[in-house]
Amino acid sequence: MTTLRYGIVGAGMMGQEHMRNIALLEGTAITALADPEEGMRAAAATLAPSARTYADHREMLSADLCDAYVLAAPNDLHIGLMRDLLATGKPILCEKPLATSAADCREIMRLAVGRAAPVWVAMEYRYMPPVTRLIEALNAGLAGKPRMMAIREHRFPFLPKVGDWNRFNARTGGTLVEKCCHFFDLMRLLLGSDPVRVYASGGSDVNHRDERIDGRTPDILDNAFVCVDFASGARAMLDLCMFAEGSHWQEVISVTGERARLDAFVPGPARFSPDGKERHSEFAVSDRAEKRERREVIAVDERILRAGDHHGSTFFQHERFLGLLRAGWGAPEVSLEDGWWSVLVGEAAERSIRTGQAVELGAGGHGAASAA
Repeated sequence: MTTLRYGIVGAGMMGQEHMRNIALLEGTAITALADPEEGMRAAAATLAPSARTYADHREMLSADLCDAYVLAAPNDLHIGLMRDLLATGKPILCEKPLATSAADCREIMRLAVGRAAPVWVAMEYRYMPPVTRLIEALNAGLAGKPRMMAIREHRFPFLPKVGDWNRFNARTGGTLVEKCCHFFDLMRLLLGSDPVRVYASGGSDVNHRDERIDGRTPDILDNAFVCVDFASGARAMLDLCMFAEGSHWQEVISVTGERARLDAFVPGPARFSPDGKERHSEFAVSDRAEKRERREVIAVDERILRAGDHHGSTFFQHERFLGLLRAGWGAPEVSLEDGWWSVLVGEAAERSIRTGQAVELGAGGHGAASAA
């Protein structure tokens, strides 16, 4: 088997999670990594001792040591880094969000037109085992036509990052872009329809209020409700709270049709649980005709769970991405357009909170979002 060589651009917390998961896949090697922070380069190098390390990603790209690249740098750097990565003609897996604004996402899409090598946007929540089980049941018709979707994420606050870049809207795109683009992607995927209207309420009420970074107070949201209407007539809601560390389930994802409600229950990372141990997820079907709930445990190999904070999803995403590389490319399962839609909805939700108005998305989402 030919060894596929990966280059990592951005070797911080998420870049290192990608590295640990790539290491679990047979026939792969991390041959290069780039990060301007010496501490991050040193920490990442312990995961891939044979990799060449670079302070400047351009030097890494010029060395041409890789068959594919993983971009895991801070959000606001994506647009500039993607310009350089797209020019390589190599496959790219780009961490979410694709960019901090829908306009920058559109620019990346424009630059990628005619490009043969795929760009896969890392919407790894699609690949969480309980979510894939929910998708399987939905596709089998267990719920009937999906009419409503609800996602609850009650979790710990944003973690410390280099330079505290994740504390400010200007660098992240806002909490509902940075954190929640995953969920807007799931809504669109599971409901099989495009969003047409977004209205939200949220605030910065508990976390980071006593922090001062270069004289500034963080401005990211730590809680929100977001409602999204879809062209099909379906509707979805996100309930986000980032000061709820004691929650038994970090995420509960529910889809309801005329036949049944389907629920995926996802625990938080082991390092944030009271006993420090991994827990399995669960999946349930609440059947209207039978008037009862059927629940099952979704077991995941503990080696995979220990490789990251996203309940195995990073591994299973990389497994699919590797399959694309081995097949000699083709269309990615998560496209640039998918990445753009998820940012568009998150951006609209942030705007709705600021203005107190619903935000209409233009025809097919391609027009500018406007307050209703």
